[in-house]
Amino acid sequence: MGRLVAAYGPEGALGQVRCGRLDPDFVEEMSANTRRRPDYDRLLAAWRARLRNADPLADLAEGERSGARLIIPGDVEWPTQLDDLGPERPLGLWLHGVGDLRFSCLRSVALVGSRAATPYGRHVAAELAADLSEAGWTVISGGAYGVDSAAHRGALSGTAETVAVLACGTDIAYPAANHELFSAIRARGLILSECPLGVRPTRLRFLVRNRVIAALSRGTVVVEAAVRSGALNTAAHAVALRRHLAAVPGPVTSENSAGCHRLIRRGEAVCVTSGREVIELVGALGADLAPEPRGPVLPRDALDEETRSVLEAVPARTAVGPATIAVAAGVDVMTALGCLGGLAAAGYVERTEHGWRLRRNK
Repeated sequence: MGRLVAAYGPEGALGQVRCGRLDPDFVEEMSANTRRRPDYDRLLAAWRARLRNADPLADLAEGERSGARLIIPGDVEWPTQLDDLGPERPLGLWLHGVGDLRFSCLRSVALVGSRAATPYGRHVAAELAADLSEAGWTVISGGAYGVDSAAHRGALSGTAETVAVLACGTDIAYPAANHELFSAIRARGLILSECPLGVRPTRLRFLVRNRVIAALSRGTVVVEAAVRSGALNTAAHAVALRRHLAAVPGPVTSENSAGCHRLIRRGEAVCVTSGREVIELVGALGADLAPEPRGPVLPRDALDEETRSVLEAVPARTAVGPATIAVAAGVDVMTALGCLGGLAAAGYVERTEHGWRLRRNK
């Protein structure tokens, strides 16, 4: 249908469906560009059956009553990055919430993962989302259990908006336990769907909506995913759209992280462990660099090179003379004595009747 609309426009495509006959030139072109000829008779029959039950004016009225709105390509709020989907671009999107979709997605990251997430996966998703939100990045996810819910909740704890892409109508809370979460998202961001109001979710609709999640965002992060997780479908769309793809590593013994590890091992995803690393990946070149991770700064790090060499040469259990220390440190005796005096004043070493040694508490 996307290809039919792209070729003839919405009205032209609708006319062919109504008459029950596709343009032969279109059929020939589509058959030549696909490995398997589609069953156009079956497609037309399904479209015509759905068309008989369609009532667009009633849909718009119901959307207005419930607070939802419909946007289509060309509208001010339409995110132009969806055009990267080509013929698979949505024909329209239903939105429910206070946010502006186009503005919200200018700086956005998709966080996806397993519905049956472990406590580790939920914790990491919430932490990443909170960090991204505090930095002004919109978090996009699917509103499902597990990683999705944790990502939305983490984003709501920050300052930026969050966007939930559903596989059902925006008026349906699925899963039902996330009803309050969806209400919070509408108050701080957006709920969106390709499906009209009242449409229930199906397994196929979950897979279809994944392309929208990948296309809306500047990059996708797979937080936790098994080898057969639906989140890997979103990752595949991100790769096809040439969006940034990242994955969070997990325990090597966890099946829920096996999909993430496979993405990293194949070089399809960049390994990330913090919100700053995600922003460095998807942000402006040179402007959003993540700080280099460093260990704790110890007092001895402030010592100069000669003094550190002398300190390393002082034994911990037995005491030795300054000459022995000087040889081990590679300095002369006078330099060793000067360094030992400073180290003793700082509490690093102590002098005994048999020579110098490290202080017990150091």
